[in-house]
Amino acid sequence: MCTFSHNNLPLTLKPIFYRRSVRQYQDKPLKSEEIQTIIQGAMRAPTAGNMMMYTILEVTKQTLKDKLAVTCDNQPFIAKAPLVLIFLADMQRLFDYYKVCGVPDVCEARDEPLRTPQESDLLLASCDALIAAENAVITAEALGIGSCYIGDIMERIEDHREMFHLPKWVFPITMVCFGYPKSVLAPEKRQLTPRFPQKYIHFQNSYKRLQPEEFTEMYEGVAKMMAPQLQPKGKWPNVGQLLYWRKTGSEFAAEMDRSVKVALKDWLEEKISD
Repeated sequence: MCTFSHNNLPLTLKPIFYRRSVRQYQDKPLKSEEIQTIIQGAMRAPTAGNMMMYTILEVTKQTLKDKLAVTCDNQPFIAKAPLVLIFLADMQRLFDYYKVCGVPDVCEARDEPLRTPQESDLLLASCDALIAAENAVITAEALGIGSCYIGDIMERIEDHREMFHLPKWVFPITMVCFGYPKSVLAPEKRQLTPRFPQKYIHFQNSYKRLQPEEFTEMYEGVAKMMAPQLQPKGKWPNVGQLLYWRKTGSEFAAEMDRSVKVALKDWLEEKISD
């Protein structure tokens, strides 16, 4: 686990160091001013070239929340979240603006190829969207509002495109659920999920590949947390196999692979639609 001492943290740092994911919410709507503060906090996030290559989609219809609870790997708590925000990597808006400004016509007149969004643009726009999402999460935490990231929004691209009318140059990179936590504890009393020791994450000047014995210490905290699932009483002989078949080699990971490949294929289509 991280050995950094959280004692006597400045008040402004507590939303970062004491935050944990919240999946159970009070049956209480957020105030409109709180939602606006969360959105504005997201929009103050750093952004590449100040181009804000993202869109924040607030899901207010209960029927859509109910569908998301199914399409995002069957997680019922999504339907009960008072606030659901989808963060979209968005190059569509910028290229719509280029079209309004006559960029395609000028490229044609100059006999220059029009550079449409590429893989690098998707990564850059995803960075923009994810940084904005984290700003929203920290803003909410400072307001006493819990949150949980949902990466499964990248799955079932066809369904999510239809649900939210997403064009090809818009990709749902993450979703975040927000609400007042059912269990209200002072930040200092929360049981935090273990993180890896810093020495295995933070290097200087050169990447370091770890030795077999180092992984044992690195995953010590995770192993304690997952002990009921490990042998002799559990199913798995070690954490690595548990993680692979529950995460990397899982059915939802295969669906995410498929969905992202579909989105990427469409993203790289050069034609600018009307």
